[in-house]
Amino acid sequence: MSNKQSKNDARLKRQVRVRKKIRGTTERPRLNVFKSSRHIHAQIIDDTTGTTLVSASTISADVKGAIEYTGNIEAAKNVGASIAQKALEQNIKTVVFDRNGFLYHGRIKALAEAARENGLSF
Repeated sequence: MSNKQSKNDARLKRQVRVRKKIRGTTERPRLNVFKSSRHIHAQIIDDTTGTTLVSASTISADVKGAIEYTGNIEAAKNVGASIAQKALEQNIKTVVFDRNGFLYHGRIKALAEAARENGLSF
C-alpha cells in the first residue's frame, strides 16, 4: 500500500498551516477562495463574529449570465470583479487574501488580480 498523499490531503494541510496565521477582523476581513473543477467561489468573512459579509461564485446569477463556461480563468476574473464590486458597496476596501491551500496561479491568481483591479486592496 502506498503512503503517498493525495492532492486534496496536501491542500488541506496547507490550508490548516495558513489558517493559523490569517484571521479576518472587522476592519480587515478575510477573502476566502474555493475552486472545484467546475466552479469557483469567493467569500469575504469576518472571523471575529463568524459571519459571511459578501459572497460571489460562478453559480450566482449575476456571474453565471456573463460567462459561457464556469471552470476557466475568464470565469474566475468575473467572480473577482463581482466580489470586489459587492465589497465596495458594503464599504469594505481592504481584505486579507486566503487562497485556502490552493497554489497561487491560474484561476486563483486571476480572481485575486481581478479583485485588485476593481478596487480591493490586499
